Amino acid sequence: MPHNKASLALSVGIMIMAGYGVIAASAWPWKAALFPLAIGIPLFCLATAEALWVIFGAKETQTEAKDFQPTTGKGSMRRTAIAFGWMLGFFAAIALLGFNIAVPLFVVLYLKIQGREGWPVTIVLTLAVWGVFYGLFEMLLHLPFPEGWLLTWFGFSS
Repeated sequence: MPHNKASLALSVGIMIMAGYGVIAASAWPWKAALFPLAIGIPLFCLATAEALWVIFGAKETQTEAKDFQPTTGKGSMRRTAIAFGWMLGFFAAIALLGFNIAVPLFVVLYLKIQGREGWPVTIVLTLAVWGVFYGLFEMLLHLPFPEGWLLTWFGFSS
């Protein structure tokens, strides 16, 4: 099967590149190596999983390709507008409130309004996202984000 050979070749190629990147970055100082390691290690693992799936997975029985078809059914424009509105709202919150407030606010609002999740799931996921965001950028990388425009205008910025 030509598709399987191409997929296996691509997976092995990505494994080689990601492996080289991880090995090269491991000799660098920690701050310089963090990003290549954070990308390279999962990329290597995913490419390995894909290669193993191609080798040991079930063989495909479908012979014809499927074409990409955009959703055009009832409500598709509404769903697209809602997604676009959430993105615009997130960008506006970042500009007005800053990343440190906009990220957890967006997660809470999205999970409660759009996802209709319960409070326990919403709180746990919001704290997890905020913890990863704050821990990675503020504490580990020391990359503080600027305060939002509203906080600066009203004198609440640090």
